[in-house]
Amino acid sequence: MFFPSMKRYYDRWVARIRSLVRAAQGRPVALVVLFGLSLINLSSEWPSDIHRPAFVGAMDEALPDSFKTARQLLFDQYQRRFPRVPTAQPVTIVEIDEETLATVGQWPWPRNRLANLIDAIAALKPLAIGLDIYMPEPDQTSPDKVAANLPKAATGLAAGLRALPSHEAILASSLRAAPTILGAAALDHYVFAASTDLRSAPILVHGSDPLDHVQRFDFVLASLPELQAAAHGEAMLSVSLEQGVVRHIPLIMGLRDKLVPGLPMEMLRLATDSAAIDVYADTSGVQAVGVADVQVPTQPGGDIWLHFASIRTTLSRYVSARDILQGTVDPERIRGKLVLVGLTGSGVTDMRTTALGELVPGIEIQAQVIETIVEGRFLRRPTWLKWAESAFIMAFGLLIIWYVPRPRSRFALFLRAVPRASTVLGVFLHLLNVVCCFFVFVRLGLLVDAASIFIILSAVMGCFFARTLLQVVEQSRSEAPYAQERQDDAHARKTPGP
Repeated sequence: MFFPSMKRYYDRWVARIRSLVRAAQGRPVALVVLFGLSLINLSSEWPSDIHRPAFVGAMDEALPDSFKTARQLLFDQYQRRFPRVPTAQPVTIVEIDEETLATVGQWPWPRNRLANLIDAIAALKPLAIGLDIYMPEPDQTSPDKVAANLPKAATGLAAGLRALPSHEAILASSLRAAPTILGAAALDHYVFAASTDLRSAPILVHGSDPLDHVQRFDFVLASLPELQAAAHGEAMLSVSLEQGVVRHIPLIMGLRDKLVPGLPMEMLRLATDSAAIDVYADTSGVQAVGVADVQVPTQPGGDIWLHFASIRTTLSRYVSARDILQGTVDPERIRGKLVLVGLTGSGVTDMRTTALGELVPGIEIQAQVIETIVEGRFLRRPTWLKWAESAFIMAFGLLIIWYVPRPRSRFALFLRAVPRASTVLGVFLHLLNVVCCFFVFVRLGLLVDAASIFIILSAVMGCFFARTLLQVVEQSRSEAPYAQERQDDAHARKTPGP
């Protein structure tokens, strides 16, 4: 008894769906699909200049990454087909690599050894030196720390060690003498030695306060206060990961109730001898971040989409720290450059996946941001572009809903005459959509979401194909008994009588 009731329930729902698909030649279903998918698409990337209704937030939570994943994969393909080719090399990366660790010693180094590296770089006259290195705890190899661990019988030796400057004091002296910037790790949760503040250059806001729009953190893993005070700047190091891939980088961030710069903007501030970083914002969020005469257009969250260059084209920017310490490097590779110091040795570096699908050291991403800013080649996805995409989808979708179901339209007559033409036409239109969006990316650096256009308009067209398919199926079912009768009659005529 259970199965017959289930079958009746199923038949009722099938009948309702059929009636909906048939109603008004399928237009009501197509309208629901068009408006519903368009709203889901907007909820996955809601414009920041409009208040987000509660039901939109609930929809985005119920259908996470509904269109976002397809959009991101498409933008990655744009870059893989047309990666950025560097036209300048303003950045040199001094890498603490395997050769350096084998020659100088394993990481972490005593702070006085790191001071030697900074002194050697500073002697070659760079514009700025950024350290992708955190030093939140005292150096345990410092003379005073070693003295504290000596036995009581070595009182004289301990006194002599305590009379020597600490490794922090030596490093602080080197940081003070060179144009240095310390990096700090942004954290969402507390860890040992984390703090809630950072010594950073002032940020001047022009317009509305953007703090509610930028990426915010509660804690930071920064270097010791003595080292922060000696350096000429400090910046947050953070990348936005989406499904494990780096696609955009914040230029400014929030540390509780304070705006702090990312490393690329702080490097440019120090190199141009500017007193502050400028942020231009309105009620929709951050519009641009600038320093001196450089102004970088951003997304409302203060981040930029990064147009990646292949690591194969940037390997020439790397210099081994061993060569710096041994004095064998060409001085022109450092002079007048923005120098980043980071770890690339196996097991001591953080590797990141770029939109090109390449695994690169984290310091390489910071270098590419600076390079992009210097070249002025930005990828943009402004708010107006989202509205333009939505308007195009609605206009083209409504045109399809109005025109395609008309039985006497040229399109309908053409499809009846050439049944396979619908497939060919659909493929051609979607290829044209992708090619046009890719052309806009190459020429203007705009990220147009061809994926959402394809998905939504295909779904609208699918409503009418479903109606046509349903008619064909019903027609074949209604003709089946007559065909069987004709087949039986033919068989009876061929069979001889008794």
